[in-house]
Amino acid sequence: MENLRIRRTYTIVEDKFEDAGQLAPVPVRKVAVVTVLENPYAAAGFVKDLSPLTKGSVELGRRMGEMALAALGEYTAQGYGKGGLVGLGGEQEHANALLTTVFANPIREAIGGGEAWISSMQKVVSPGATIDIPMNHKDDVYVRSHYEGMTITLQGTPMPDEVAIIFCLVSGGRINARVGGLTHEEVSARSR
Repeated sequence: MENLRIRRTYTIVEDKFEDAGQLAPVPVRKVAVVTVLENPYAAAGFVKDLSPLTKGSVELGRRMGEMALAALGEYTAQGYGKGGLVGLGGEQEHANALLTTVFANPIREAIGGGEAWISSMQKVVSPGATIDIPMNHKDDVYVRSHYEGMTITLQGTPMPDEVAIIFCLVSGGRINARVGGLTHEEVSARSR
């Protein structure tokens, strides 16, 4: 990650045991891993070539994949999502350059695959802003039970010259999902 300087990392874990009074047969674990980077393009004005960010994001994805897998623990990833918060000195495209397929592929490898596109959200914010990271099933976006999200608020982050890159995993669908569509089991059987 020669051109990316890490300032901080965060790991957030949520275990959900029930919803609307209904116990989950197995708790659903959501994890978010966050890496806060110095934004080399903050306050630089428009820079046409952002490829150094994209190139550096391969190693970033590998590291964040390891963090996410460790946070998931004994659970298996069934869904995912990604996002970025850009400090006021930067632009939304700086997060987009860090969140391309080359960033995500090492994470897919770490969790044992992922055929579906990864839902994403990026925005330019002041420190302490909130972002909702959308998530979907890792192998098929039509598994409605896995349309989910994770709300992240990072106090004091990102500063104007920072970018916070976020990757979320979830171990299952919504506890009370009952609106139809493909199931996780159907998608898993199809890929065997």
